[in-house]
Amino acid sequence: MSPANTWPWRALAPVSVAIAIALLPAPDGLQQHAWYFFAIFAGVIAGLILEPLPGGAVGLIGVTVAAVLAPYVLYTPAELAKAGFNPVNAALTWALSGFSNNTVWLIFGAFMFALGYEKTGLGKRIALTLVKWMGRRTLTLGYAIAFADLILAPFTPSNTARSAGTIYPVIRHLPELYDSKPNDSSARKIGSYIMWVAIAATSVTSSMFLTAMAPNLIALEMVKKTTKLELGWTDWFMAFAPVGIVLLLATPLLAYWLCPPEIKSGDKVPAWAARELGELGALTGREITLAALVVLALVLWIFGADYINATTVALLIVSLMLVFRVVSWDDIVKHSSAWNTLAWFATLLALADGLARVGFVKWFAQSVAQQMGGLSPVMAMLLLVALFFFIHYLFASIIAHVTAVLPVMLAIGTAIPGMPVAQFALLLCLTLGLMGIISPYATGPSPVYYGSGYLPSRDYWWLGAIFGVIFLGVLLLVGTPWLFALR
Repeated sequence: MSPANTWPWRALAPVSVAIAIALLPAPDGLQQHAWYFFAIFAGVIAGLILEPLPGGAVGLIGVTVAAVLAPYVLYTPAELAKAGFNPVNAALTWALSGFSNNTVWLIFGAFMFALGYEKTGLGKRIALTLVKWMGRRTLTLGYAIAFADLILAPFTPSNTARSAGTIYPVIRHLPELYDSKPNDSSARKIGSYIMWVAIAATSVTSSMFLTAMAPNLIALEMVKKTTKLELGWTDWFMAFAPVGIVLLLATPLLAYWLCPPEIKSGDKVPAWAARELGELGALTGREITLAALVVLALVLWIFGADYINATTVALLIVSLMLVFRVVSWDDIVKHSSAWNTLAWFATLLALADGLARVGFVKWFAQSVAQQMGGLSPVMAMLLLVALFFFIHYLFASIIAHVTAVLPVMLAIGTAIPGMPVAQFALLLCLTLGLMGIISPYATGPSPVYYGSGYLPSRDYWWLGAIFGVIFLGVLLLVGTPWLFALR
């Protein structure tokens, strides 16, 4: 079926979801206007999953519909009856609130960093250098791929840009050197191993750094609003470090065992990388300038929090990238994915905030918390984290998952007496990158590796389930006691 033929049902399904929910009676304990707002929210989430339009367009439509219907979906009769209260103006202020959020602009600024890597070729150079040094054996090649992702991760808020846009274009040339062809029985020679290591490694690094994946920043903003927990770049890294180091070191080896390559060693890979580096030539002035700027950004993010806001740092570096011609203004204007992401996140933040504003999140949390009576707070915490992780099978977007589920999970946890809220909130956030491994659509780079022809559907689902269990198991077994020791 062609995309044109699939569009009508993809467009009608979110509308149908919203209407169907709105026609149902509001559950006991929930006001009718809150139920209507949830119907709109559910329709938006369905739209993000099915994608009849880009995510930014879906979010903009959703927040606009809610603003137009504000007297019926955002405010109680008591609020509407207040003297001087203007629901029209109040709704507009709410709808645009996400665009003034500093986290949204931090994400946008970080996307410009990724643009700099692409325009200068610095990201490709880093990946090729690691392959040249470590590509003589298949296992060390796996580590080279993982470490290339690790080096790029702190500065690229999109694992799609980092892995699918920088790592994949380099490694897709490697299997053919060994006559390992896509969609062929020869794929297992080396191609399957290389591709699986790449997607698994980026799943780990996406959780390792706050700035390695845009949903991390959105999740942190939600945690701050719900629990008042303040976390910086270093706090995030330290919370995940023991888990991340173990998983990053284990991932190429686990893939070597579970997706074993038929070719174990050879000289062609480092020789190819050396030739590619030779063609790139010496470091250009733009590459050196970009490297200096991203180091400056990292230093300010880590050590300058008391003197300069993280978003201001990002805007400063983008400004310097323009001044030193690392990128041009036309490059920024034409970066549609960055502008789409800005609109997407800004509108979704407003919608997620609306769920709390109308009382839906509190009602749902109390309802679920009542069903968990008798469990110890720690056991309830672990079960909720596991549920949060595996429910991602229902989502094709981590940001959609964050927007739809994280506020609810946080509210449930805070409603359970004795719940260690700080540890619980951190564990939820630290699963976000890891859950990208579980399915062929779980995170941005997944469809690229799935479509490479080296990972057949059966292998991808099987490996995704196994690695998902391993990743979550290490997080809970290693990360939980570590977080209690830290806090």
